Amino acid sequence: MPKDGILSCLGGGALYLLGWFCDSDADNLQSALRIRKLKDLERLLRYEHRLVVAIRGKVFSETPINCELSGLQGVVVEQREEQYFLKRIKDDEWMKDYKFTPSTTKEVPWYLDDGTFRVNVVGARRAGGFEYPAENAVFEGSKRSWPQIETLAFLKNLPLITKGKKDHKILGVKRIERVLPVGTSLSVVGEVAVKDGNGTISIREPYRRPFYVSPKTIDQLTEESRMWARLLYVASFGFIVYGGVQIAKHSI
Repeated sequence: MPKDGILSCLGGGALYLLGWFCDSDADNLQSALRIRKLKDLERLLRYEHRLVVAIRGKVFSETPINCELSGLQGVVVEQREEQYFLKRIKDDEWMKDYKFTPSTTKEVPWYLDDGTFRVNVVGARRAGGFEYPAENAVFEGSKRSWPQIETLAFLKNLPLITKGKKDHKILGVKRIERVLPVGTSLSVVGEVAVKDGNGTISIREPYRRPFYVSPKTIDQLTEESRMWARLLYVASFGFIVYGGVQIAKHSI
């Protein structure tokens, strides 16, 4: 049996399975109970203690984080650094290179509010579709080693190979800050928990069901999953047909 035909069929099967998962996610998104007004959750939770719902509102927090680079107020802030330096490749030639430092993330308790009620959001960073709508970066040049480099644009245009002495090694640090700002409109699909003694309601990751936190609407998320499913099904069909042809040619 030809290996390429077998591998092509196996690849087609894997792509079909991925397409099925995307289709399943779209079905789960469509099946989630859509809540038009958050205040309706209070009434629903009188009769149900575990509900998978789709809600939308704006991000708020009682204790927002003041971001250093952007000046924004956020509820989730990720910070990381990239250190740029010159690495020796010959006696008098150096190559521009960089390395990442581990990122740090700060998060404060936050909630969605649509003007009628508020719902606390728990574990959003683990959710599908989670992203940081705002990103800022600054470059802090090392004036002692390379005084000309003060901006990201200058660093980007620096030739890959540079002549220099040993004391021209450290170029500087690029600081990157990604933020989920206060006031961002988000859709959340998850399980709402029974309100606590203070009357608050939380939404979190459901048991064996998709969990989504995204700036996109539920309809956009559903259509995106359907689109990926269609593409994967088509690709799967192509791989399987190609593999079948190769196996048939070998048999003939």
